[in-house]
Amino acid sequence: MGRVSQPPLRRRPVQRRSADRLARILDACAALLDESGYEQLSTRAVAERAGVPIGSVYRFFGNKRALVVALGHRNLDTYADRVSRRLAAAFGEDRSAAVDVMLDEYVEMKRTCPGFTLVDFGAQLPVGAPVDGVHHEVAGRLGELLASHLGREPDTELRRAVLVCVEAADALLQLAFRSRSGGDEAIIEETRRLLHAYLSTVLDAPGPRENRA
Repeated sequence: MGRVSQPPLRRRPVQRRSADRLARILDACAALLDESGYEQLSTRAVAERAGVPIGSVYRFFGNKRALVVALGHRNLDTYADRVSRRLAAAFGEDRSAAVDVMLDEYVEMKRTCPGFTLVDFGAQLPVGAPVDGVHHEVAGRLGELLASHLGREPDTELRRAVLVCVEAADALLQLAFRSRSGGDEAIIEETRRLLHAYLSTVLDAPGPRENRA
């Protein structure tokens, strides 16, 4: 499974102790985002919450933006791993079930993962950063997982279809979670209907060769 581009770390941890410290820093960042938002976030507050010297934060990150971007990368890794495990346990090549898994795991992380409501994979980063690159990374990961589950190549058609789904679902789920704490179930289910209907027309339709036959 392909991975997203590496998060903006000044130095990658080599030893277990260093990796554990990095994890504590990211955990602290996520908790503080939920408590006070991005504008009030500071590297000093993160260091205090993580119980590490401020120099430990700057060892990995040049500023708070880099810290939040790295949290988004970690969230995407976690999401892809959760989806991958559930798809591996699924029986048969079922596109409909795969779509449900991808949507349900995202909604569950939105409800339970610290910092995810504000940052998710970086698309909600509130500093004016473009989201196109983030959505392409998410679609690339999901496209590979879906292709593997369906036993087909992650070709241009599939990648484009998944990117459309990511863009559409992102907008609708933002609406769902703005409308109600924990997400408006009716809007979430409408999102599910939209994804199923769209992908059925794209992935279940005859391919170019079959159309010419």
